Amino acid sequence: MAEITASQVKELRERTGAGMMECKKALSENEGNIESAADWLRKTGLAKADKKASRIAAEGRIAMAQAGNKAAIVEINSETDFVAKDENFLKFADEVAKTALNSDVQDVDALKATKTSYEHTVDEARQWLVSKVGENVQVRRMARMQSDNTIGAYVHGGRIGVLVEVKGGTPELARGLAMHIAAMNPPYISTAHVPADFVAREKEIALAQVRDSGKPAEILEKMIAGKVAKTISEITLTGQPYVLDTNQTVEAALKAAGGAKVIAFQRLAVGEGIEKQADDFAAEVMKQAGLA
Repeated sequence: MAEITASQVKELRERTGAGMMECKKALSENEGNIESAADWLRKTGLAKADKKASRIAAEGRIAMAQAGNKAAIVEINSETDFVAKDENFLKFADEVAKTALNSDVQDVDALKATKTSYEHTVDEARQWLVSKVGENVQVRRMARMQSDNTIGAYVHGGRIGVLVEVKGGTPELARGLAMHIAAMNPPYISTAHVPADFVAREKEIALAQVRDSGKPAEILEKMIAGKVAKTISEITLTGQPYVLDTNQTVEAALKAAGGAKVIAFQRLAVGEGIEKQADDFAAEVMKQAGLA
């Protein structure tokens, strides 16, 4: 077998737009012949798939898999919501979630290189899907939990997925907490998890709000403490009213469950952090018609 050099891989990447590993494989399959390797990439659809990778994919689906004391959620992105509802896309998303669950991988790059139950890697299956649906598809993120504690997992409408680890309590409580996190998106578990600089900044803001009230110093101190406590309760899981019983906080629900404790949680929402492209379809039609 001919030795494949870095310069050959670089040249093939520049010519086809395919990924480094795909180019290396193509060159290996074609004895280092760049022309043949380029044709091979086109025939397998890998070049086409990679060229679509620059297109914004901010829609998609969160898929979940769970078994016993472990669970996984994955975010699979597409360019349109239409493709996100495609049968092939849904099957792929479920297969990726199962692969994440059944492997020991901890990050999405390792997941992409992991074989599915169909003996193809996740990324090979993704490339096939791209050629099938004609859109950029990306395996963007994953979250995985495995513990002797109870794991709650929940996906809301295929758009938001949550994993939560709870020490004590019941599976029903863990699922209820996952539902709460999906709905309320708390940044922190409890007051102890809120950064000190955030608390200090909130105290400064509260002080500025009451400084000119004319109240005695001890009263001002209580007012400031109350304002800060209210803000912190709004951004912590344990301080929020429990969505399944708004007459009590999550902290109260945990105490009622024998002193259960939330150890950790992870929440993924489709497209969060991705800057979506705003298309002006009227302007595009006018442009193509030569009217703009």
